[in-house]
Amino acid sequence: MSVSYVVTGGGRGIGRAVVERLLAGRGGGAKVSVVAVEHDPTALAWAGDGVVPVVGDASDEAVVERAADLAQESGTLAGWVNNAAVFRDASVHTSSTAEIRALIAANLDLAVTGCAAAVRRFLAAGTSGAIVNVTSHQARRAVPGSLPYSTAKAAVEGLTRALAVEYGRRGIRVNAVAPGSVATERYEEFLAALGPEGAAGIEAEMARLHPLGRVASAAEVAAAVAYLLSDDAAFVSGVTLPVDGGRSVLGLDPEARE
Repeated sequence: MSVSYVVTGGGRGIGRAVVERLLAGRGGGAKVSVVAVEHDPTALAWAGDGVVPVVGDASDEAVVERAADLAQESGTLAGWVNNAAVFRDASVHTSSTAEIRALIAANLDLAVTGCAAAVRRFLAAGTSGAIVNVTSHQARRAVPGSLPYSTAKAAVEGLTRALAVEYGRRGIRVNAVAPGSVATERYEEFLAALGPEGAAGIEAEMARLHPLGRVASAAEVAAAVAYLLSDDAAFVSGVTLPVDGGRSVLGLDPEARE
């Protein structure tokens, strides 16, 4: 039996960890192929056996349709992970409305395009399938400056629930994971730029914000994604699973400022 998955933003951070987790789970004689969609071609330089790289914008319908084609050539499309994201802060008092709307669309379009492609492929094949959208703790608890990102991620969680209701009877499950802070390459680069003293201060603050006393590893978020894609989650749909070490429950504001 051969199964395949599509993971957008699969070259780095959480996306790469998801790809590696799915490939590592090829038990029971199943052959697993993962199509990783990444805007930056250098991000997929590590990809080896079992990974089919697709370079392009994951909000572009032609790009995701190509990814879907390649996935179905490799096996039965079993799951789709919308992980690609755009990180850019903006506030309504300093940015134009057009810029704010464009930034919201930049993140929301990534999920809508991926979900639409996945649903259409599952329906056309007559097979069940699972979609996981990667959102953020900021969808529920915004921080100052994050309006476009928080708004888009909140909309993605609404999209997740709506799709779960509309297509559940067709065998399609749709869920989301909402990470807190994660030790991705981007996070490590941020710490390195601060120097040892500055980095130590940020790490202490992250320990304070997360009841478990640390940030997540990308692999820990990937484990939650893999669970929601698996048969173990066969009766789980329409949920947003926080993978934030309790950060959203504690609810401290990490960037309180005037």
